[in-house]
Amino acid sequence: MSRTRPAGCRARLGTLALAAVATACLALAPQRPPAAPAASAAPRAPGAPDLGPGVHVFDPAMPRQRIQRTLDEVFRRQERAQFGPGREALLFKPGTYDVDVDVGFYTQVAGLGLRPDDVTVRGAVHAEADWFKGNATQNFWRAAENLSVTPASGADRWAVSQAAPYRRMHLRGDLRLDDGGWSSGGFTADSLIDGRVFSGTQQQWLTRNSELRGGWSGATWNMVFAGVRGAPPTTFPDPPRTSVGRTPVVREKPFLHVDRSGAYRVFVPALRRAARGTTWSGGTAGPGASRPLGRFFVVRPGTGAARINEALARGRDLLITPGVHHLDRPLRVTRPGTVVLGLGLATLVPDRGTAALTVADVDGVRIAGLLVDAGRAASPVLMEIGPPGARHRHAADPVSLHDVFFRIGGAGPGRAVRSLAVHSPDVIGDNLWLWRADHGSGVGWNVNTAAEGLVVDGADVTMYGLFVEHYQRNQTLWNGEGGRTYFFQNELPYDPPGRAAWSDGRATGYPAYRVAPSVTRHEAWGLGSYCHFTAAPGLAADRAFAAPRRPGVRLHSLVAVSLDGGCTLRHVVNDSGGPAGAAARVATLTSWPEGEQLSGKRP
Repeated sequence: MSRTRPAGCRARLGTLALAAVATACLALAPQRPPAAPAASAAPRAPGAPDLGPGVHVFDPAMPRQRIQRTLDEVFRRQERAQFGPGREALLFKPGTYDVDVDVGFYTQVAGLGLRPDDVTVRGAVHAEADWFKGNATQNFWRAAENLSVTPASGADRWAVSQAAPYRRMHLRGDLRLDDGGWSSGGFTADSLIDGRVFSGTQQQWLTRNSELRGGWSGATWNMVFAGVRGAPPTTFPDPPRTSVGRTPVVREKPFLHVDRSGAYRVFVPALRRAARGTTWSGGTAGPGASRPLGRFFVVRPGTGAARINEALARGRDLLITPGVHHLDRPLRVTRPGTVVLGLGLATLVPDRGTAALTVADVDGVRIAGLLVDAGRAASPVLMEIGPPGARHRHAADPVSLHDVFFRIGGAGPGRAVRSLAVHSPDVIGDNLWLWRADHGSGVGWNVNTAAEGLVVDGADVTMYGLFVEHYQRNQTLWNGEGGRTYFFQNELPYDPPGRAAWSDGRATGYPAYRVAPSVTRHEAWGLGSYCHFTAAPGLAADRAFAAPRRPGVRLHSLVAVSLDGGCTLRHVVNDSGGPAGAAARVATLTSWPEGEQLSGKRP
C-alpha cells in the first residue's frame, strides 16, 4: 500500500498548482466513458429482498475467490467511470472476509451488522488514484461504511476528495488520506482509527464524532475536528488545525442491516447533544431504533415518481436502490419521521425543471445517501427543506441530511438556480457537497448555469462538513438566525469571463460564504475559499467571506487561497485580512471580527 507516487497535477486546481502543468492536466483529464454494462448482482439467498441489479450481498460462507472476483469486476467497471451511469453497493453480512476491496466511482462498500465490528475485512477497503496517476483530486462519489478493517499491510488508504465519506468505520491500523499526488477531501464520522492518520497532501478534512487512538499527522490548509477523542489541539494557522470539543446537536446516518434471523432492517440513529466520540464504542449499535424493511418502499430504476409519491402518502419510507432515477415531478415527503435512504450513490434527475425532492415543514425526516443531478431544463431549486416562510420549530426532532450531494453539469448539460434551499428551522446537514461542475460534459459559463449553491432561511440550522463549489453568485447565502457551520470548503467559479459578468454591486465577485446583513447570531469554524480564474486570468475578487459586524456573529479559523498565484482574493472577510495572491498565496485570520491577520505562507 505504501508506494511512491508522482506528484500528479491538479485538473481541478485545488492545489497551488500550477500554470506550468495546466497542459499536462488537460491531457490527463478523463473522457466521458461509454455506458457501463448492466451490473449483475450476486445471487440472492432465499427470502432476501430484491434490491436491484447494482446490489451485491456477500456472505462469509461464500468462497473467497468468488467474492474477490465480483469485487474486482465491479472495480474494473467503476475505476475510471467518473461520469458513467453505473451505481454499485457492495454489502457484507456479519462475519470475516479475507478480501481486498478497491473502491471506485459510485460504489458504496458497507457492512450489514449493527456495529462496525460485526463485519471484519482482513485485507483492505481502500480508494486509490492509479487511474489519474496518483492525483486524487477527482476521486469523488464513493463511500466506506460500517465495517471493521484489519489492513494486511498495517495501513489502509482513503485517497479521496469531496463526496467520499468514511463513516462508522473501525480501522485496526493506520490510515493514509493521499496517494502521492494532491487530494482535496474529505469527511470522517463516527469512526475509530486504532493507528495514526496521515493526511499527506490533503488540503482540508473534517473529522466528526470519532476517536483517533494513534493521533493525526499533517495539515495543509484547513483540518477541522469536532467532537473527536484524541484530536490534536487547535493550532490554526500553523499548523492549520481547529478542534471543537463537542458537537452541539448531531445525528448519524441511517443504515441497512440484517438481524439475527437474517431479516433486513434499517437502523435509524437518535439525536445526540453535546456529543463526543462514536455512537457504538459501548459495544452496542448506539441510541436509535430499527425499522423493518417492510416499512420501506423499495425504489428501483424505472419506478415512476407518481408511484413513489403514492407510497410516501401511504406512510412508507423509501429505500432507493443503485441507479439513475429520472423524475417527471418532485418526490414529496410530507410525513414526520420519514426516512429516504439511497444505496450505492443512487442518483435523482429532475427532467422537467422541477425540484427532485421537497420536504414539508415537519419533524424528524432523514434524507441520506443521494446524488441529485440537475436536468437539462432549469430547476428553480433541486432540493427544498420546508416551504418558503416555514416557521415551525423542530429542535426536539430536526430534519437531517446525510451524504447528500448535488451536481450541475459534468455528466451532461444541467441547470438550476439553486441546489439546496433550507427554509425549515433546526435542520442538520451532515456531509453535503454542492458542485457546479468545472470539468466533464456540459460545462461552461452559459451552459451549466447555477446562481447559488446553498441558501439557508431557517433558524438554528447546523452544518457539519459543507462543501460548495463554482456557483456563479453566492456559494452559500445564510439568512437565518443562529446558524452554525463546522468546516466549510469552497472553490470560487473558475470561469467568470470578466468583472462585468461577476460583480456584486460595486464589489468584484461574490463571497463564498455570506451571512446576510440582517443576521445577529451566527458562528462558524474552519472556513476555506480558493480562487483560480481560467477565463479571466488576473481577476481579483474583493473578499472570500462576508458577514455583518455584530457581537453575535463570529467566524473562526479562516483561510483564503490563490491556487496558482494568478488570481487574487483581496480580503479574507469584508475588508479584513489578505490579500491572497502572487506574493502570498495563503492568507488567514484566526478569528473575526476580533482577530488579526496572520502572515500567509505556502504549505
